[in-house]
Amino acid sequence: MEKRLVLAIALSLLVLLSWSALAPKSQLLDNKVVMTNEISIPSPERQNSLSNLDPTLIQTTLDPKKEVVKFMQDSRDIIFDPARAAILEVVFKNKLEHRLPLKIGLLSDNTNLFKLESMTKEQISFVYQDKYKRIIKKFIIPKDMHTIELEVNVKNLSSSPIQFHPQIVLGRLDLSAKNVQSRYQDVIVGGKEKTTHISAGKDFSAKGVKFIGLRDQYFCAILESDDAMDSVYIKKISPQESEVGMLSNELNLNPGEQIGHLYHIYLGPQDLKTINGINTEWSAVIYFGTFDFIAQLLLQLLGFFYSLTHNWGWAIIILSLAVYALLFPLSLKQMRSMKEMQLLQPKIDALRKEFKDNPQRLNKEIMELYKEHKVNPLGGCLPLLLQMPIFFALYQALIRSVALRGAHFLWIKDLSSPDRLFTFKNSIPILGNQVNILPILMAIGMFVQQKISTVKATGEAAQQQKIMSIIMPVMFGVIFYQMPSGLVLYWFVNSALMLIYQMHMNKQK
Repeated sequence: MEKRLVLAIALSLLVLLSWSALAPKSQLLDNKVVMTNEISIPSPERQNSLSNLDPTLIQTTLDPKKEVVKFMQDSRDIIFDPARAAILEVVFKNKLEHRLPLKIGLLSDNTNLFKLESMTKEQISFVYQDKYKRIIKKFIIPKDMHTIELEVNVKNLSSSPIQFHPQIVLGRLDLSAKNVQSRYQDVIVGGKEKTTHISAGKDFSAKGVKFIGLRDQYFCAILESDDAMDSVYIKKISPQESEVGMLSNELNLNPGEQIGHLYHIYLGPQDLKTINGINTEWSAVIYFGTFDFIAQLLLQLLGFFYSLTHNWGWAIIILSLAVYALLFPLSLKQMRSMKEMQLLQPKIDALRKEFKDNPQRLNKEIMELYKEHKVNPLGGCLPLLLQMPIFFALYQALIRSVALRGAHFLWIKDLSSPDRLFTFKNSIPILGNQVNILPILMAIGMFVQQKISTVKATGEAAQQQKIMSIIMPVMFGVIFYQMPSGLVLYWFVNSALMLIYQMHMNKQK
């Protein structure tokens, strides 16, 4: 019965995790902006708007279809579409090496063509003007900070009232299967009482909202207005693309009247400490699903252990030791239960022979035998069941943790990716083009542990145990093979501790 439960758990792991484990890891998206070291010659109508800019701060693409302005800072580059005064994408640097595509981020008006007005090291402005109105969008971008402030000012230049509908698009999400980030994307709606995470693949609207955000695996964008916004929305633009933004009620501007709106934006990593330092309410963007509370707690513990060791690998090992110590009383009970079942196995085999033609009587006699000797056949599975929420929570935490990106430990170059001890030019069946040693070591350890802890049996039961002792380690090895090495390291240490104590138990009479 215990073997069947373990197999069921393994199959559940396979179904729930393999799709993520076997998919490619996060990588730079394909919509890269190819930059030149020289300024391209602007069109005649843009000559005046560019003449007062510092040439060292401007780079544009050679793409004749669209001019793109690259706002460069030490920690990130922000790629603007000047015609729409919108952010195409944010390119994070300094080992983070990540692109957050917004496509039309912070777009406020899609009907007018803006011009680049001015640009300094911490500010960029765009302007649109006709005979009716003037719109100025000023982005204030402090150096080495993840926050941006956007000022949108609209002035009525006509002699009659005009209508103005304040709105702002946070960005558009690519939900297509070819986008490796699509499975991590969702939308965050911060209400007055609670924050909700919503699938980006459906239409949605809500009123009375304080902020709205979107995120991928590691990074996020958050938008909050100084003014009370009427509503936020998620709108399906196509089956593979959704738009996220804010709307407010329509306003009337009298002749000569000017109105301004101020927006606060976060463009940066999903790092609790960083976001809390800016706005504690925004930290709700960091969410790990069903086991969020456990995942948040594990990350806090990992952070504490990291502060002691200054190495994420050692922090994960200490966390595994702590969890093992916490569950040790149950593990001890599990091993004793298995040892007691070993002692009962000859009697169980005798009952199998005696009642081989009467399954109901056989089950009844076996249960009576367990009851007489006070043995719980499911007792050995409890520690494994209790490990599952921790395992799933840790998986979500590690696979989304920016801190572990590029974190080294021994031969592992990135704890958020498979350990990749060796990489080949050509793919190998099952292994692919890389050899991940930790899952292999873990599978070997499981095989040894199964061998030394298996209840002795004869006949058909012995054959089943032999098959299971091979299938289980192989199955877990396959499941874990493409998982983050930090998660495999945690499970490997836990399995090794179980194996060591099992060997100690076997030596006792």
